[in-house]
Amino acid sequence: MNLTDFTTAELTAAINQFPVQWGEIGKRGIFADRGVRTREIVIEDREGALAVLNTHDWGGEGTVASPIARNTYAFSIKQTTHEDIVSAADAQGVRAFGVDAGVNGLQSIESEVALRLQRMRAKHDITLEYKRMGALKGNVLNADGTSSLANMFTTFRVTQTTVDFVLGTSTTKILDKCAEVRNQIEDNLGGDSMTGIDVAVSPEFFSKLVDHVKVTDAYKYHQEASTRLGTDQRKGFTFGGLTFWEYRANVGGAAGRLIAAQEGHAYPVGTIDTFATYYAPADFNEAVNTIGLPIYVKTEPNKFDRGIVLHTQSNSLPLCHRPAVLVKVLTSN
Repeated sequence: MNLTDFTTAELTAAINQFPVQWGEIGKRGIFADRGVRTREIVIEDREGALAVLNTHDWGGEGTVASPIARNTYAFSIKQTTHEDIVSAADAQGVRAFGVDAGVNGLQSIESEVALRLQRMRAKHDITLEYKRMGALKGNVLNADGTSSLANMFTTFRVTQTTVDFVLGTSTTKILDKCAEVRNQIEDNLGGDSMTGIDVAVSPEFFSKLVDHVKVTDAYKYHQEASTRLGTDQRKGFTFGGLTFWEYRANVGGAAGRLIAAQEGHAYPVGTIDTFATYYAPADFNEAVNTIGLPIYVKTEPNKFDRGIVLHTQSNSLPLCHRPAVLVKVLTSN
């Protein structure tokens, strides 16, 4: 069957089955995937508070619940499209990868399309990783690195907490700094639960942390255990109730590195409703008012049937519903 005969549903299913090409944050499963039918996300916040109730005599008057204040916050999902063209010349007379030369070993349009779709999927994965890191910072930026797609601190009217670990000073009580981060997150988790706290940090921060006099012994034992188990020591070093992991990602261009030098970002893990990635439906006729998928694909013949035009679309927006749990860490020296 010619690829131009494939339905949008078949192609979309195919590209969504490709393994994720890139992204440590995606691998860690922090964000739940939620498809929606609209291009607007509305988050409702119920400010209910727990209270200790007074006892009273049997048959007496009990306490009365106070009204629960409800606030709504709206976010818009922007569109992200990417296109490529597979021309006849891309396959004409080209030996297929890993196959001996000959009639049966020549490249086909279909196999070239599959390779292009994998490459396009990888670009969408990188974009999503970049957005998710933005959500862990509390502000999802566009690829220009400046314009905001969703500033959770501004929308929820929350001021971010920053903890300076002062790692260049030997007398700094690192355990106390870790406690500051833990307390901030635990106090603002609301009705959600968590299994721990992770801190994605720059290589510079990680190096200073493990070299600090109050941390070196603990890190030495961590290194020994990691060596015996054959694991990457940078993937997670737990100290003071926080799991620090080194994140070296750099997407190039205006966006650059995802975590600035000497900085890091702490967030709860194992939550139920604190993080989510929302997907809006593509602007295809058949996708109107349907549940959004991570990626969509369409093809059409190029002019005069001189190849195939590939169109991919991923309309995503990662969000943190409780931005007060996002703590920025840094070292000022």
